[in-house]
Amino acid sequence: MSGKQIVVGITGASGALYAGRLLRALLIGGHQVHLVLSKYGRYLLVEELGFRPDKESLRAFITRCYGEETQAGELHEYNASDLAAPIASGSVSIDGMVVVPCSVKTLSSIARGASASLIERAADVSLKERRPLVLVVRETPLNLIQLRNMTAAAEAGAVILPAMPAFYQKPQTFDDLGDFIAGRICNMLRIEHQLFPPWPGPEGKK
Repeated sequence: MSGKQIVVGITGASGALYAGRLLRALLIGGHQVHLVLSKYGRYLLVEELGFRPDKESLRAFITRCYGEETQAGELHEYNASDLAAPIASGSVSIDGMVVVPCSVKTLSSIARGASASLIERAADVSLKERRPLVLVVRETPLNLIQLRNMTAAAEAGAVILPAMPAFYQKPQTFDDLGDFIAGRICNMLRIEHQLFPPWPGPEGKK
């Protein structure tokens, strides 16, 4: 299969919409998604997107939410405690990683180089292998410790992409807001998309 191999970590910060719209875009685009849900990341999908783990697989859930078009891509799911998973090794070819949403707890672990979970280990591998790592931090307000953790992660090579959608594209739905963040993530991963129109500038608005 053509397309990129992207690790997606979902943690317990509110903002499942952003994760869902990104998964939709990556899978429709024919990419391979290596998905890791933390305990509360899975809970987030249940509470905010209506995932029913007792009745459906994650793949079936994504198809139900976003359509058969998502079958164009491959989805590989890993247990967050499985530190022997392929994506825990730098020898495996991966094109980039995103944690969306990224809780401040996960941010702290990544900034400190901790690898207690597969999400943290895969992020650590991304940094040491000089691969794109995007952290979609979803918290407000931010205290000084959290700001310093963002600085430390950025200094190590991560891209800090706060969940702050724009409004110049005149969003009409929540999905439009989610697509803006998903599109910005794709930009950082060098993945082409048509999730939102680029800013045309003042001349283009006339």
